[in-house]
Amino acid sequence: MKAEKKQNKHIYWNPYFGGFLLGILIIFTFYMTGRGLGATGAMKSSVVATVDTISHTHAESNSYYSKFINKDESVLNNWLVFETIGILLGAFISGSLAGRIGLRTQHSPKITSRRRLVFALIGGVLFGLGSQIARGCTSGAALSGMAVLSTGGFITMLSIFGTGYLAAYFFRKNWI
Repeated sequence: MKAEKKQNKHIYWNPYFGGFLLGILIIFTFYMTGRGLGATGAMKSSVVATVDTISHTHAESNSYYSKFINKDESVLNNWLVFETIGILLGAFISGSLAGRIGLRTQHSPKITSRRRLVFALIGGVLFGLGSQIARGCTSGAALSGMAVLSTGGFITMLSIFGTGYLAAYFFRKNWI
């Protein structure tokens, strides 16, 4: 008898349903907080808090960091920090319930795990720099901007997906 290989099949949500839920969440967020979603604000708050902890004098004298330092309350006392913590906890719970928690690097058979991680790091750094230059991430600039029918939100979303589509042509050999 042949030993049957157990396949680990994951059932994912329909992406259109996920997008619909994200839209409902953005509307709810505007209703509850008066602001849209965003993640880069939490990263900025974390960096400012870290620099302030390591060298308060430097943080106070720096023109960028000093804008966010408040003597009466922590820079981490920001709703974006709590939103991001909630996202991470929700992702962990979701992954646990689906049995998908574990360390692995998903990549095409044509590239190594190392190359995949290098490309992911480069992409993450470029996206982080872009979000600071644009003063917001995709969720803040594009999704929340589109939710309030902002022209800038639509331009941002078209730019992100258009650039991704064009860049995919050059990197497709890594995935196909």
